[in-house]
Amino acid sequence: MLDIEVWRKDNKKHEELLGTCHVDITALPTKQTNCLELPLEKHPGSLLMLIAVAPCTGVSISDLCVCPLGDPNERQQISQRYCIKNSFRDIKDIGFLQVKVLKAVDLMAADFSGKSDPFCVLELGNDMLQTHTVYKNLNPEWNKVFTFPIKDIHDVLEVTVFDEDGDKPPDFLGKVAIPLLSIRNGKQSCYTLKNKDLERASKGAIYLELDVLFNPIKASIRTFKPREKRFTEENRKFSKKILSRNVDRVKKITMAIWNTIQFLWSCFLWESTVKSLIAFVVFVVTVWTVELYMVPLALLVLFAYNFSLVTTGKVNNAQDAQELMGLDEDEDEDDKESEKKGLIERIHMVQEIIIAVQSILEEIASFGERIKNTFNWTVPFLSVLACLVLAAATVILYFIPLRYIVLIWGINKFTKRLRNPYAIDNNELLDFLSRVPSDVQKVQHAELKPSSSSSPIRKKRSAL
Repeated sequence: MLDIEVWRKDNKKHEELLGTCHVDITALPTKQTNCLELPLEKHPGSLLMLIAVAPCTGVSISDLCVCPLGDPNERQQISQRYCIKNSFRDIKDIGFLQVKVLKAVDLMAADFSGKSDPFCVLELGNDMLQTHTVYKNLNPEWNKVFTFPIKDIHDVLEVTVFDEDGDKPPDFLGKVAIPLLSIRNGKQSCYTLKNKDLERASKGAIYLELDVLFNPIKASIRTFKPREKRFTEENRKFSKKILSRNVDRVKKITMAIWNTIQFLWSCFLWESTVKSLIAFVVFVVTVWTVELYMVPLALLVLFAYNFSLVTTGKVNNAQDAQELMGLDEDEDEDDKESEKKGLIERIHMVQEIIIAVQSILEEIASFGERIKNTFNWTVPFLSVLACLVLAAATVILYFIPLRYIVLIWGINKFTKRLRNPYAIDNNELLDFLSRVPSDVQKVQHAELKPSSSSSPIRKKRSAL
């Protein structure tokens, strides 16, 4: 039986139940979409839903002794399923993820007894599984194996440790976020737990062993399609720290663009004769000799140049992100004090506008950072994919006139809805960039090295 509740939430965090309804899943036909109009019980109104019942494949929980990839025959079958020759068979089946949740050590004590009742929740996209609870233990051992089907190779596996608290909501103990493309197959790793924002280290660590198998061609095709939206998302809250950080991120990108414009403008003013003369020669030669196919070729050269910097260690991709997240602890304290003084209540009438501005600034900053991180080889898979697309674009633009390309593009756009009335309108370039992490996400997904020393916050206080 599927129980459905409809709630209303306002900006003051008040919640009101609008009604409930129930659906008997066993009575619905499988492998087809069922349109149901369900009246709400004890409340006016109804809920129109589309429900499709399909067998769930690829998701499982088992003990260590029966893990799927532990059997050589089963591992060979799974590897065969995602080999290159099967690239165009079941295009949505991109890969297979196996997670061994072994144990956690030195967890935070959440109970008055100095112990915790920890359990672990694993999330990949909209799939969620959890372990059993180990009671009265700060060093629990779960020794469970979880498997997930991979729908997007750019998804991030989130592993969260909670403390079971009876009928109350569980207490948060720590969390890690692991991008699938960063997984080292078959290697047992110790991950230091982080706080809810994934910005600072929390107390404790968790031991995981991960294996991911995927088809690179299917993954590449999926990269240029819209990302799957999360069914459950946390409500955004106003934070002076986040707003200040987003302003700094946008300011940094804006200053880079402004400095570039100023440099180009100075070439026209002949403030430096040598610089302006060189710029003039470059301009004349470029306009006289450039062809359209040279544009993606020039971007390929930029990729190659940045790759040489990364491989030689002259550029550290994590440095800018770490500097960005190097926020003072005082800002966190200010946010807490502001909440105590009722800041949220005082600006309640304009809270939605502030949150919207905060979100817009974040989107602008993330967009610029994603472009930068694409060229900086932050995610090698995506950078290689971009290089292949640019190489193909160079060849196509060299041999095919631009008018034919525009004509093909226009015909495709105009007939897309005719060919598939339910097609989702999307922009392949934006879909690609949505897979590239921003500087904030790089910090959130970065693996913290386990350390026996004190927490970063205490280190900072001692330094002061």
